[in-house]
Amino acid sequence: MKTRLESILRTLELGQGLILVSILASSGSTPRGAGAMMLVFEDGHTEGTIGGGAVEHAAELHARELLKEHASDTKGYCLNKNDVADLGMICGGDVTVYFQYLYGQEMRPLFEHLLSLYEKNTDSWLIRRLEDHQVTAMAVYDSDGLHGSGGLDAAFLKKHLQPHAVWLRGEPSYYIEPVTQAGRVYVFGGGHVSQELIPVLAHVGFAVVVYEDREAFAKKELFPQAADIILGDFRNISASVTFTENDYVIVMTRGHQADFEILAQVLKYPLSYIGCIGSRSKIAATRERLTALGYPGHIYDQVHSPIGLSIGAETPAEIAISIAGELIRHRAEKAHV
Repeated sequence: MKTRLESILRTLELGQGLILVSILASSGSTPRGAGAMMLVFEDGHTEGTIGGGAVEHAAELHARELLKEHASDTKGYCLNKNDVADLGMICGGDVTVYFQYLYGQEMRPLFEHLLSLYEKNTDSWLIRRLEDHQVTAMAVYDSDGLHGSGGLDAAFLKKHLQPHAVWLRGEPSYYIEPVTQAGRVYVFGGGHVSQELIPVLAHVGFAVVVYEDREAFAKKELFPQAADIILGDFRNISASVTFTENDYVIVMTRGHQADFEILAQVLKYPLSYIGCIGSRSKIAATRERLTALGYPGHIYDQVHSPIGLSIGAETPAEIAISIAGELIRHRAEKAHV
């Protein structure tokens, strides 16, 4: 999302137009659901995806035509069995796609505000009012309320803010899309698995913070995709970190003792996710040590350990993929609660 926001701002600054392609709604076995986004530029290149395949190709061609006309549009793709066969698709279902033409310096403040909210890791939603296939008002909703124009009803919209995209159909209709959801992934330890994991998590939209107690493993060149890198004491992480209930913690330091010290601290916080790398024997030993410290016997049940999806991962890169998969699943389940 950050890359797309930066691309929108750069294009607007150059005085060029682009098409923001968004899936408003989908049903059946379509490749991507509501909230999927793609940008189509005047030079023909695209960023993002709405699922690939024939639908994306058709949407890209339509977007190029709309760029020539400086126009917006709504288009439905109905993929029944015959359509699926004709288009060479495996999936079937209906997709409603909105094509918004973006142009002009007056749009820059809104997207600059969205980018600043993304960098602050703050909840934010992009809201668009659609009338007769045109966006007649666009605004951003964040913790300070509604920012934008067009006489939108903040109280009405607030009731429909969700961690997933919402299309309120009607005339006018409203498309409410989450741009950022608060929550960082704190990875304790900067070893081989972490070095494989951080770029994967960053690529799929997580804001990642690396926490290490060794200076050699707390360097930006090791983790260029990290939102932040902290060099601190594993025995006193509260001196450097303030957690929220939206945050994730992954524990994978160089040793069992450091892992235990971090777990003994983070289990005091109502975090969204806690995961710890290690064997089943390590899990049993850690549970016993926590019980000896006075923690209730069930407290370790909230820890995902062994961490990651069970895919037979062995190498650091494979383990990183399994962990990323588990975090993606957790984020998706959380979004639909």
